[in-house]
Amino acid sequence: MGDALDAPFTLTSPAFELGEPIPPRYTCDAENVSPALLWTAPPEGTRSLAIAMEDPDAPSGEFVHWLGWGLEPHLRGLPEGVERPLEGRNDLGGVGYGGPCPPLDDPPHEYVFRLFALATAPDFPPGSRMGELREFLAEELVEAVELTGTYARRGGGDRRRS
Repeated sequence: MGDALDAPFTLTSPAFELGEPIPPRYTCDAENVSPALLWTAPPEGTRSLAIAMEDPDAPSGEFVHWLGWGLEPHLRGLPEGVERPLEGRNDLGGVGYGGPCPPLDDPPHEYVFRLFALATAPDFPPGSRMGELREFLAEELVEAVELTGTYARRGGGDRRRS
């Protein structure tokens, strides 16, 4: 039939293209706000959406920068800088979005935004960790999509790592 229900589940951002650099605005070097994200209709059976951003290139291994859940399946995106209905603890020690902030002069790190279509809504308290979501995904994941951007820091400035 070729209608919207046949379209693949995808994740994009008007701020950067797949595999391209993430603008400094969304990093620790500037405003440190989350970029706007857009997605297509999730698969049938989706009852909730969750989002995460991780840096697999961090010196300590997979580093969580953002974790949110409780997103309604009818949503098709999030505006720049918006907080999730419920947000988890990032590996920077806070709750909510913590933008890219790799070590100075490292090669570009990849930052992977993931949107999870879930069969049920997680019942985690705010401040929960990525490990709790991973356990939940083992049972309730319908489908996940990714969007990867890169970021590198050059010379001076904040020396936080991730």
